Amino acid sequence: MKKQFAVIGLGNFGFYLATELFKKGHEVLGIDINPKMVQEIRDWVSRAVIADATDPQALKELELKKMDAVVICIGSILNNSILATLNVKDLGVKRVVAKAVSEAHGRILRKIGADEIYFPEKDLALTAAQRLDNPNVLDYLPFMEGYSIVQLAPPSSFTGKSLIQLDLINRLGIQVIAIKELVPENVVLIPTGHFVVKESDVLILLGPDDALNGLQET
Repeated sequence: MKKQFAVIGLGNFGFYLATELFKKGHEVLGIDINPKMVQEIRDWVSRAVIADATDPQALKELELKKMDAVVICIGSILNNSILATLNVKDLGVKRVVAKAVSEAHGRILRKIGADEIYFPEKDLALTAAQRLDNPNVLDYLPFMEGYSIVQLAPPSSFTGKSLIQLDLINRLGIQVIAIKELVPENVVLIPTGHFVVKESDVLILLGPDDALNGLQET
């Protein structure tokens, strides 16, 4: 379903977020105080405007209240990020998402009303660390404290064995929530124990971090 988004702050994170949302078929309004940033993104979003997000009146004129979500991607100047978040909340926007550059910054944004907080640099670092530590990990998503979801290329010890034989849930507390088959291309959600793992498969697993990290040695 087509949605309406506004992205405030068109640096690297804001630029890529706005253009990806637009590619997915959504209406995207890009906002930045820097005319150069606005000019660069103009052809890649529905509309791009020059505006100071720390000015409540400037944001009010953009009718942000009708947006499904407004994302504040200002990170380098914390005061501006905080003021922009406050201004957007005061407009009654239903979903306010903000980028944070530190845990302290994130706590402040949450206290003033941000509904969701993203830590792009922290998340990228965690993913990179996981992939460097275990080359089989193709993607990584923290789920809750001590648990993660990973996309994993099967270790050689997995190939040719059924999920019953691997018994990951009982041995390691790891749940196989899906398998992406590449040959032929297919996605199996909550596979049965009789599924036999192929070398070309990609496993989507949910489990304790320690157990997931140990899979390269399984």
